[in-house]
Amino acid sequence: METNDQSQLDPRAVNATSVKAEDGNEESKEPETLNITAASSNPKMFTLPWNQPLAMWPDDLLVNLPRGISRHVVRFVRVGDDVYAMKEITRSVAEREYELLRRLRKLDLPTVTPIAVVTGRHDKDGNPLEAMLVTEHLKYSLPYRALFARNLRTDTAERLIDALAVLMVRLHLAGFYWGDVSLSNVLFLRDADAYSAFLVDAETGDLHANLTEGQREYDIDLARTNIIGELMDLSSGKLLPGDVDEVEVGNRLVDRYHSLWSALTDVDTFNPDEMWKIEKRVNKLNELGFDVDELEVKTAADGTHVLVRPRVVDAGYASRKLMRLTGLDVQENQARRLLNDLDTYRASTWRQNEDLEVVATDWMREVYEPTVRMIPEEYRSQIEPAQFFHEVLDHRWFLAENAGHDIPMAEAVRSYVKNVLPQYKLDKKAMKDINADADSGVIDDEFTYADDSARGQGAEGEGAAGEGGGYNPEDDPDAAVWSH
Repeated sequence: METNDQSQLDPRAVNATSVKAEDGNEESKEPETLNITAASSNPKMFTLPWNQPLAMWPDDLLVNLPRGISRHVVRFVRVGDDVYAMKEITRSVAEREYELLRRLRKLDLPTVTPIAVVTGRHDKDGNPLEAMLVTEHLKYSLPYRALFARNLRTDTAERLIDALAVLMVRLHLAGFYWGDVSLSNVLFLRDADAYSAFLVDAETGDLHANLTEGQREYDIDLARTNIIGELMDLSSGKLLPGDVDEVEVGNRLVDRYHSLWSALTDVDTFNPDEMWKIEKRVNKLNELGFDVDELEVKTAADGTHVLVRPRVVDAGYASRKLMRLTGLDVQENQARRLLNDLDTYRASTWRQNEDLEVVATDWMREVYEPTVRMIPEEYRSQIEPAQFFHEVLDHRWFLAENAGHDIPMAEAVRSYVKNVLPQYKLDKKAMKDINADADSGVIDDEFTYADDSARGQGAEGEGAAGEGGGYNPEDDPDAAVWSH
């Protein structure tokens, strides 16, 4: 993947990978032998049946995860202790997407992790097969169709849109032009009462030093159009709550994007005696979940005003603070909730004057770790510990409100596990319906779904490799899958 401003790209992106995708109009001859470029040392990666069409891979390799409509054949494959998403596409597209995902990951952007690009594939008779893009399954994540299948809050569509707006702003700030923004090309992770969105399909994207306003607005307009269509499709399948206005939700994305972009990039004008407003601006960005690495402060031409603009912003303010204090690597809203509970613990133990690092160590040992150890074994691969902790805190507050007094944490956990946790499972019928929709979307493989009884019912991605939901590889392939 080359860009017109290649020399101006962040050096982390330029040096992200040895794979340099070719111009799609000048593709060289397909390799005659198997060639695997992998960012993984998993030895089982090299023992997979690369000489078979992906749709024909055996059942014992496949992982049953919720899947969505896709143009390509995608399967989730168990490779040793890991679960990878395999997408079968042309070599030029596979190499380009692998290279671009590597670059985005080096820039610490929320995307699936690229594992390998596999070219030079041939069947046992020597006939060429399409190349393969391999990405790591994003643990605990779900495609949007699976999210709408069970137990949703009425504002779920709005929360997903808010997450997508944050993702778009972060990608645009880094110079990434998406070109195909939709819910189908995103995976969602629960993040306290909100969601975090991750890019899973970069086929149409491109990376620049900076984006023009026209490029950004095109992405926004396309996103609005696609989202309205996707929500209407959900509505026709009776998966969308009846009070959701699809057009209003699409418009919300535009409003949320512009509001966040403005907060992160606008220039503020202050009088020289109002420099305290700089701290107010930085605090506002912190509240939105962003750190400010650089501020540009200069005097206006008239000499009577000061102009202030953030030059470098980076998401993850609360999550980095929590990581420093506790070593926990969690989503931003989860981090805020855990930090709030840490502050509550600090106040309740009368330790406001002690170093926060010391208090955090005791909070981990006395509060957080005993709570998350109570996650039932069958759910440990389906819900993040930090999300479990957050939801238990909510449930504890609810119990205390009803009882009129405080509830011990252990009692709240037991009540949550018994009365709430089971409600979030995606049953077999819902899984079957979701996967039936997914089967209808593949257009580029003659073998696909010709005889399901003769092949595995592998998972096909929601628009790209890397999608799916919480899964325990030791469970039965038809086991229920977590959904919220």
